[in-house]
Amino acid sequence: MHTLSRRSLLGGLACVAASRPLAAAKEKLSVEVGDGRVALSRYASAHAGKRPAVLLLHGSRGFDLRLPAYERYANALTADGIDAYLVRYYTPADEHAFETLHTRESREAYETGRFEAWAGRVSSVLTAVLAGADSSGRIGLLGFSLGGYVAAAAAARDARVSALAVLYGGMPEKIAPDVKHLPPLIELHGEADRNVPLASGEALVKLGKAIGAPAELVKYPGKGHGFDFADNDPMTADAISRVSGFFQSRLTAA
Repeated sequence: MHTLSRRSLLGGLACVAASRPLAAAKEKLSVEVGDGRVALSRYASAHAGKRPAVLLLHGSRGFDLRLPAYERYANALTADGIDAYLVRYYTPADEHAFETLHTRESREAYETGRFEAWAGRVSSVLTAVLAGADSSGRIGLLGFSLGGYVAAAAAARDARVSALAVLYGGMPEKIAPDVKHLPPLIELHGEADRNVPLASGEALVKLGKAIGAPAELVKYPGKGHGFDFADNDPMTADAISRVSGFFQSRLTAA
């Protein structure tokens, strides 16, 4: 477990600012799955040869509301030789439901019944990405908030996932008792998160360790939900650096 100090955050900001990656080229794709299609945005690394990949899974509001915040992660990954895919795992029915459900209780009840289906859609995308000619055969999942729960559920059911990074998420409660496998994982969480309590992230890391997975929790003092979407906060730079470094070590090591 690691709690950040202001000094380490400022150092991380200076480091990331000095080596900020250029925007990667974006390509729109789609994958056929059992219940329709999944739309993807692919950010390909300029590194030659076969490369690992990371699938990014959005929060409940999708990518478009804060696309530049998600793209910061994609650009950092591609700079490290890792292809990044923004995965829109909602079906049209999901999009309609989130437009019409207006209370947190109704949304949470809806999500509970959809985690398995969303995890299945992510696994179908994973199959397609791994079949690509430039795939190294190693792939990670990066989930934010609701997408963090989906990523954790998908990693628990699909042993092809080599690394899991979750930001302010956790493992769905209905799935947690049956989890027997997780890949190496890292959870980043604000200590003042009122949307997804820190306890959810702690529980995911505890579960990972209990079943033998290397698992790390990084806590951000005083920070709430989505802290890493702030444009000029040193904690944003620190989170991006930690996530990209985690995937580089887990996916590109010989």
